[in-house]
Amino acid sequence: MAAPTGPTVRRMQLGWELKRLRDKAGFTLAEAVDGLTFSPSKLHRVENGLTGLKTAAELRTLLDRYGVEEEDDVDFLVEIHRDSLNRGWWSLYRSVLPSGMGMYIGLESGARSIRAWQPNVVLGLLQTERYARELFQAAKSIEETTTEFVERHIQIRMERKRALTRREGPLELWAIQDEASLRRVVGNPDVMREQYEEMIRVAQLDNVTVQILPMSTPTYRPGSNFTLLEFGSPLPTVVQSDVADGSDISDKDTTIWSFSRRFEGLRAAALAPGETPAFLQRLAREV
Repeated sequence: MAAPTGPTVRRMQLGWELKRLRDKAGFTLAEAVDGLTFSPSKLHRVENGLTGLKTAAELRTLLDRYGVEEEDDVDFLVEIHRDSLNRGWWSLYRSVLPSGMGMYIGLESGARSIRAWQPNVVLGLLQTERYARELFQAAKSIEETTTEFVERHIQIRMERKRALTRREGPLELWAIQDEASLRRVVGNPDVMREQYEEMIRVAQLDNVTVQILPMSTPTYRPGSNFTLLEFGSPLPTVVQSDVADGSDISDKDTTIWSFSRRFEGLRAAALAPGETPAFLQRLAREV
């Protein structure tokens, strides 16, 4: 099985390994950093993949304290640390990314598979450039953003889509869209028809599944979107969900279980994937 890719995912992998080693050694956070140059809260953030260790020397000090003596094990973790220091393509857009978005894009770019529910707009990974532009333009006067901000966010969104068609290990996507999100006209009917055609095209990829949940289906449907990201063993599944003041990312077992149950309920209630093209073609005629 190939190693997780991308600096954000490698940072998360290193944090997971360090927590496992600390637990195995029987140290609390405070005991692990006693006499070192960083705090228990810093180590906690490292273990959760929120930040990284500055140097390999810091890593080696921790590994020595945890009793990791096998040189192959040390070299493996040092290599992960080195990879985690690289900058992803999204770092070029850091100035326009809202708080937390850079980490999410990093996780998305390194994920092996994604399961997503979107009740409000077309999922970002499925959007056309025109559809995305209309969304950002509509919010421009309200959120007081600039033309440069809009254009750079469109570039980010189109770059993210490349994960679906990358040559090595294309991202596996299972997306469920509420019918209401597809009937809301963004821009004009021409924009919507182009968007429907794009969804039909992308859904034909072997690594992409798109389902639609009809408005007429009486079932539980969460009002906010969420995304489950999987990276492969030993890394945990992560869920991103919208909250009142932004976005939340969690790998807690109970949270993953809850959102996985929601997704499975939506999947069972939605139309079969094979019905998606005909449904979108009908929307294109009706728009």
